[in-house]
Amino acid sequence: MQQSEILNDMPTGTPDIAISVRQTFGIESDMQVPAFSQTSDYVPEQDDSYRFDRDTTLAILAGFAYNRRVMIQGYHGTGKSTHIEQVASRLNWPCIRINLDSHVSRIDLVGKDAIVLKDGKQVTEFREGLLPWALQRPTALVFDEYDAGRADVMFVIQRVLEVEGKLTLLDQNRVIRPHPAFRLFATSNTVGLGDTTGLYHGTQQINQGQMDRWNIVATLNYLPHEEEEEIVLSKAPDYDNKQGRETIKATVALADMTRAGFINGDISTVMSPRTVITWAENARIFSDVGFAFRTTFLNKCDEIERPVVAEYYQRCFGTELPESGVKATLV
Repeated sequence: MQQSEILNDMPTGTPDIAISVRQTFGIESDMQVPAFSQTSDYVPEQDDSYRFDRDTTLAILAGFAYNRRVMIQGYHGTGKSTHIEQVASRLNWPCIRINLDSHVSRIDLVGKDAIVLKDGKQVTEFREGLLPWALQRPTALVFDEYDAGRADVMFVIQRVLEVEGKLTLLDQNRVIRPHPAFRLFATSNTVGLGDTTGLYHGTQQINQGQMDRWNIVATLNYLPHEEEEEIVLSKAPDYDNKQGRETIKATVALADMTRAGFINGDISTVMSPRTVITWAENARIFSDVGFAFRTTFLNKCDEIERPVVAEYYQRCFGTELPESGVKATLV
């Protein structure tokens, strides 16, 4: 997609309506949040069955309403990035995610000179990176895996963490001022203190001067057992009967055990709510809950850890995990 096409899809103005937090999110609050009346291609798709965590939702809404820099911290699989996206979808606010893995460099964020053809001639032209592009537009920019970012990248981000958030492009002798509707969010597994538990290799300590620039830090934990059951049932309605509900109850219980095992360091792979939903869907395809569990989750685990996970299965379902292949006829 050419940049000119992107610009046509992205709104250029500011939010033109206000929505009620109580009516839209079902949270007891008098807060009114600015929003866009029209959607665009960069607005995340709305999931009508999504369950909002009260504290995390209020933190994200404060970021949108009052231009606060918001960081969401929590274990893998709690849905930190999805939470931001689902709030943005209800505000019709364009949202872009960048995963700060070790391959994302300063040049990727800021931009670089590129050789392009103009009027049949090769010329050098500066191509903006995603950070200055987003900074100039009504965009919610989300940095995923924030505590895994490289040092050169983190210092670039530090420039825009201030409320005025001006970005200086040294190569262009330009100072970019943020759009009034630009918002900045981040998700992380730690709170900038590095990996003290051994669960998240690759994370590192974050400069405390930079951490201080994040106005709001919220913690998102796993869903309560009953709420997760209802979410899985909403995604897999075929299970909405007595036997199906018992199966979903057991699958969520197993997921809870993997999370406890992950936190305790017994296993290195954890079941997210998305994994539970996929397991339920695959069980319908194969007509075999055990085989679906193996292909959905167990085969992703380290071989040394599989007996531990198999024991979780036995405790939740009261039967040994079957070793045989799928016996059902696929239709």
